Amino acid sequence: MISVNADEFLDNKDPTLKDNLIQRKQDIAYLTDLFSKFNEVNFQLQGDNLNLIKTKSIIAAFLVRINLMKQNIGRHEFSHFPKLSRMNCQDDDVSAYVQHLNALHTDFKIRFEDILTLEIPQWIINPYIDIEESDIVLQEELIGISTNEELKGQFRNGYQQFWLQRDIPVIYPGLWSIARKFLIAFPSSYCVERGFSTVVNLLTKKRNRLEITDRGDLRLNLTSLKPNIENLLSKHQAHPSH
Repeated sequence: MISVNADEFLDNKDPTLKDNLIQRKQDIAYLTDLFSKFNEVNFQLQGDNLNLIKTKSIIAAFLVRINLMKQNIGRHEFSHFPKLSRMNCQDDDVSAYVQHLNALHTDFKIRFEDILTLEIPQWIINPYIDIEESDIVLQEELIGISTNEELKGQFRNGYQQFWLQRDIPVIYPGLWSIARKFLIAFPSSYCVERGFSTVVNLLTKKRNRLEITDRGDLRLNLTSLKPNIENLLSKHQAHPSH
């Protein structure tokens, strides 16, 4: 909705723009609701624990949501579009929004085809399911995992933490060579953007306003690992000569 303050501001600055915004306020409401959905997906595609498996699930779920939104809005059901529901939508408007959602769905399928067609071995998500892997080496390693009592306890923390255990690449190199491709890749630009933000803070004019002890190291700023300071200090204590 165009507020009174915005009306007054545009009256003085750009009356033509004000008229265009008022004429298009219904479309603006639709796009506002739609971009809130984009923001939700974008938030899900952030974080240090993101991997290709989670990315596929998020994108696939959003495609299903787009189809659901398209079906509902086609029936004049605006539960997914709270701002648009306050408008007086005509059949032509609804038809235009349905066409836009349909085009959006097609564009997403093309843009994320590599993710959506990704074949994920089920044993990565659950290595304790029935073994159907045809590769003999992988079958043997999966049998080894299923009988390894020490590893079973770690599976409660999730499949990602399970495969990222230190012993997995050593004991089960065949399985690790496949699983790592799904777990170590960077599916989104989140890590890159965080890296650029950190570099900006470290190397630009902001640097002059930062305490040297708080500025830190680029690598430490980009990892969730916390250094054990006490342990590091104990290994570098000065030993007086005898």
